[in-house]
Amino acid sequence: MGSAGGSDAVAGGVAGPGAGGIVSRPRLFERLEASARVTVVSAPPGSGKTVLLRSWISQAGAAGSAAWVTVRRGERDPQQFWLSVLGSLRQTASGLVLVQPLTAAPDLDGWAIAERLLTDLAPLQDRIYLVIDDMQELGLAVAQRQLELLVMRAPEELRFVLATRHDVRLGLHRLRLEGELAEIREPDLRFTVAEAEELFDAAAVKLPDPALLVERTEGWAAGLRLAALSLAGHPDPGRFAEEFSGTERTVAEYLLAEVLDRQPEPVRRLLLRTSVLERVNGELADLLTGDSGGGRVLHDLEQANAFVVSLDARRSWFRYHHLFADLLQLELRRTVPGEVTGLHRAAAGWFAGNGYPVDAVRHAQAARDWGLAARLLADHWYGLQLDGQAATTHQLLAGFPAGTRTADAELAALAAAEELAHGSLEAAERYLSLAERGMASVPDARRAQAQLLLGITRLVLARQRWNLQAVAEEARHLQAMAEAPDAAQPRLGEELRALALISLGTTEFWAAGADPERHLEMGVALAHRIGRPFLEFTGLTYQAAAGMYQSFTRAAERGRRAIELAERHGWTDEPVAGLAYVILGAILAWQMRPEEAEFWVQRAERVLRAETEPAAVLGMHRARGMLELARGRDANALATFQAAERLGGHLTAPHRLLTPTRALLLHTLVRLGDVKRAEQTLANLGEHDRDHGEMRIAAAVLRLAQDDPRAAMAALAPVLDESAPLVWPTWLVEAFLLEAIARDALGDGSAAERALERALHLAAPDGALLWFLLHPVPGLLQRQARHRTAHPALIADILSLLAGNRPAPPPAGPPPPVEPLSDSEIRVLRYLPTHLSAPQIASELYISHNTVRTHMRHLYAKLGTHRRFEAVERTRALGLLAPSPLGGQITLPR
Repeated sequence: MGSAGGSDAVAGGVAGPGAGGIVSRPRLFERLEASARVTVVSAPPGSGKTVLLRSWISQAGAAGSAAWVTVRRGERDPQQFWLSVLGSLRQTASGLVLVQPLTAAPDLDGWAIAERLLTDLAPLQDRIYLVIDDMQELGLAVAQRQLELLVMRAPEELRFVLATRHDVRLGLHRLRLEGELAEIREPDLRFTVAEAEELFDAAAVKLPDPALLVERTEGWAAGLRLAALSLAGHPDPGRFAEEFSGTERTVAEYLLAEVLDRQPEPVRRLLLRTSVLERVNGELADLLTGDSGGGRVLHDLEQANAFVVSLDARRSWFRYHHLFADLLQLELRRTVPGEVTGLHRAAAGWFAGNGYPVDAVRHAQAARDWGLAARLLADHWYGLQLDGQAATTHQLLAGFPAGTRTADAELAALAAAEELAHGSLEAAERYLSLAERGMASVPDARRAQAQLLLGITRLVLARQRWNLQAVAEEARHLQAMAEAPDAAQPRLGEELRALALISLGTTEFWAAGADPERHLEMGVALAHRIGRPFLEFTGLTYQAAAGMYQSFTRAAERGRRAIELAERHGWTDEPVAGLAYVILGAILAWQMRPEEAEFWVQRAERVLRAETEPAAVLGMHRARGMLELARGRDANALATFQAAERLGGHLTAPHRLLTPTRALLLHTLVRLGDVKRAEQTLANLGEHDRDHGEMRIAAAVLRLAQDDPRAAMAALAPVLDESAPLVWPTWLVEAFLLEAIARDALGDGSAAERALERALHLAAPDGALLWFLLHPVPGLLQRQARHRTAHPALIADILSLLAGNRPAPPPAGPPPPVEPLSDSEIRVLRYLPTHLSAPQIASELYISHNTVRTHMRHLYAKLGTHRRFEAVERTRALGLLAPSPLGGQITLPR
């Protein structure tokens, strides 16, 4: 998809892009320049839609303000469509300044891209035309709904021009009623006699009566253009025009055959043999014909506008007009049917060897060489996934016969990965079993790669099932394969190795097993070397998460590097970025820097969803609760920790963050004076849970609140001698601080000083000041400062913090939602800034009116609002919706 001409790019003109001779059509230009927000040019193929729009842009001098997107034939990948839209907008003068770049990534959401475009373009002041050609090829209903949302909420200066062979469902009837829709249809595009004369004059064709041919073709642009090509050099143009008749289809086929038959044999042979390609260059043409000079032939045909259209600025890649290509393919099958398979196989080899895996697989499938197609797809599967082409890999996999997918071990492994991506765990297991049984049939040269692919898939399956024993077993197998030297596995792709290492490291992190640092470091270094920024970004984020257990400083540095990568490539709304935001927010909350922490925690709350990233959301709740504690908002902290505990209860296995979160919940109950409830919560835990280091520290907090320092010391003893495990080493700061408080209460001043000095020593490297706010001991600290201490500056900082009684007030921005919004609520939310009523929103989303009403009630409750316009204003302030392009001058339904 790109800026290539559309399906009728040669109709209606006598030159392609870059050449002169386009017929001027001022009557249509005026309609295109009208003030309508959306202009639809709808007509059959060959009606001159593309040439009309290109000539209008050229004549109006609007090249710098027109973003052109041509939808690929049968487009089924919303991400690729939206990346093309974003890329084309960035080619305009205003778009280059406003629209931020975005790199393809796995699971990049079209809704999020549309919302991001609305945000980026909100300040737009100079007009931009977004021209989408061949709109009828945008087959996915979800992509059409996303485009409709963009149209409804776009800023005033963003205008849409849609060229299509037939009407598309975009809710355009509403724009028609509002007077915001201009339409140019087939009767409008018919050539007048004067326009036909201009076309024939430009082609150096003289007709005694052009009106006759206009009448016979009914002004059809392609018919006139084809006639002009056939009439060039004709001995009797008048007679040709008189005898010209037939339906559009027969006329097109007759004239195309006339054009083809007039070509020299080498050119004819090139056209026929390269018609199997969707796009062709000189090298490919030479390969399929066995001749040389194919690039020059293609260039000359494009210059002559003989149904050849250039696809790039260098004019090295070309395609044929679709009608012409169809006829060429028909003629090829008729004349040399036995050569078609060989042409596809040769094309597959060329595309595979030149870095075009998708084309390679498609041509291997067209040749019905299923083995070659399977090997090519297996070699490039994860590379395509990392390029954000999941929909494309789905199409390619669907292009194999069902029996082939189950009989070929590598294809079965890919089918298992595909099922996993869609959450079908049972189907994934069935395909994995087939792949494992068929592994013996995989050639030795490919077996290492096939086994690694299987290992990654099994690891992801075990992780999704939260089967920690299986995770550990699969991790060991994967580790052995991923760490084997290249010389031992020459077929093993570097992309697959980097993915394996990072998958291994992330699994080790979540499963709280082996230290993930080594595998993450290896994976990040390899991803950086081979130019896979998304893998590098993912690995860096998990390095930061794992690093929090050792050093806040190092974790923050890695987190910021990951975020820089995300910002550079446009991945700031990816779930992995949300985890990086959580890490920075949590570190800053520990360090008592609440204003800076708020920024990152809010970004995490905008990105992460419990449905898809429950463990990361659990960490986000924990960071939010700590931030509320840092601000002295204990009731808010309690609600957040309770939400985290509820979420943790839905996980299929206990998570490492759940114990410290429950401990913080106990802390907060004690701070709120609800000692009885805290005691009951502690009693309800099993003995194993109560013996965790964090829960013992929480028990000590409770005992101190009950004026029982000896019981507090008993609870702390296993933590201080390191026999009770801690998830977070920084909790030792609190343990020694509580020991100091208990020792002081028991009258052992020397022991209290030693414990406090130990707490200060542990807090100093990371600046973990939060514990000193939660357990303020200014008297002990002042006494420590008067004696020999290695941390006088840290004591001064803590005393300064305590002297203010409370940290700085929270920023003026709105508080976050009480609970994160669900994906279903987000989908409804995107339509609230429009003029659509609830029943109309239901129709757009294919759900019931009552379901929309339910989601709206939940939205209002979570946002703390009561009306629709309040919810829109609140979510815009939170950054969940793009700002209003009208500066708040729009009236929304209430």
